[in-house]
Amino acid sequence: MRRGILSTAAAGVLLAGGLTACGSDTGTDSGDTPTPKIGVILPDSASSDRWETADRRFLQEAFDAAGVDATIQNAQGDKAQFQTLADQMITDGATVLMIVNLDSGTGKAVLDKAKQQGVATIDYDRLTLGGSAEYYVSFDNEAVGQLQGEGLVKCLTDAGVEEPTIATLNGSETDNNATLFKNGYDGVLDPLYESGEYVKGPDQWVPDWDGAQAATLFEQMLTQTGGEIDGVLAANDTLGNAAISVLKRNQLNGQVPVTGQDATPQGLQNILAGDQCMTVYKAIKAEAQAAADLAVALANGERKEVAQTVTDPETNREVPSVLLTPQAIYKENVADVVNDGYVTAEELCTDEFAELCAEAGIS
Repeated sequence: MRRGILSTAAAGVLLAGGLTACGSDTGTDSGDTPTPKIGVILPDSASSDRWETADRRFLQEAFDAAGVDATIQNAQGDKAQFQTLADQMITDGATVLMIVNLDSGTGKAVLDKAKQQGVATIDYDRLTLGGSAEYYVSFDNEAVGQLQGEGLVKCLTDAGVEEPTIATLNGSETDNNATLFKNGYDGVLDPLYESGEYVKGPDQWVPDWDGAQAATLFEQMLTQTGGEIDGVLAANDTLGNAAISVLKRNQLNGQVPVTGQDATPQGLQNILAGDQCMTVYKAIKAEAQAAADLAVALANGERKEVAQTVTDPETNREVPSVLLTPQAIYKENVADVVNDGYVTAEELCTDEFAELCAEAGIS
């Protein structure tokens, strides 16, 4: 993403001037303006590096810049811990709770309890189905999947592969985003399967976005097809790297295009090395800033108007939303991610990748 896109996205996601009073004042008896107190629960650090390396950093920077008291905790994939963290934040006086749910059931229980306690809520990155959050802040996730499907088609076409057999590693079935990603890439690939141009191979959900389980599943896929897999639609860079590790053991890396998502340093390194054909970059700084702006407003008893809504498929509720635009990243534009400040040249261009970085114009 070219420099300037991030700031434009951050400026454009909230409608100008849309502040109206909402809710009751939770301040002191003296009538002083209450000090906002915001709690954030991230899901884990295993499914993707982004939660700790990007989301935590950018959210904290946004809250610090706004001068608000914010606590950011990570549930590390533990549903009981997720609920415990939420309870503690509410007990400690959080006026706003922002969550990335582990699954919609756990997320809904937390959101409903917060609502009962008069705590405003925001779904960050993942929509909680059947939930009650005031806002949802994320990316256009079907568009993410569409970019992945189109990217795999581009890489296979560029390689001159005819009638390729495609293996699919979806994300966690309990993550609504994984369903949206799948809707996006299936929308690209299904017509090609139906026309006979492509062959639909094994298609599996990966529990908890777990890389180790993804590697096991992909090893089984490769065995099941007798090694005849020509392309891998992997829903993020962690799953993509799992497939690449298996391809390496079978001397097939670089010969089988693999997709990804999140533009992690590892994913970008795999692209530079030719082992991964593309990833999807999401400007997390813009997402974090948009969510922080909404959280601070809610904590101050205000409500910002936003330009979009998303329909909760379980309740048909129209959830006020901010949806940012993702970008496809290939070898020729890996530098965009560095130029946007998401990944540094130092962490990407280690000794092993220094020459490849130089060739890609990254220094």
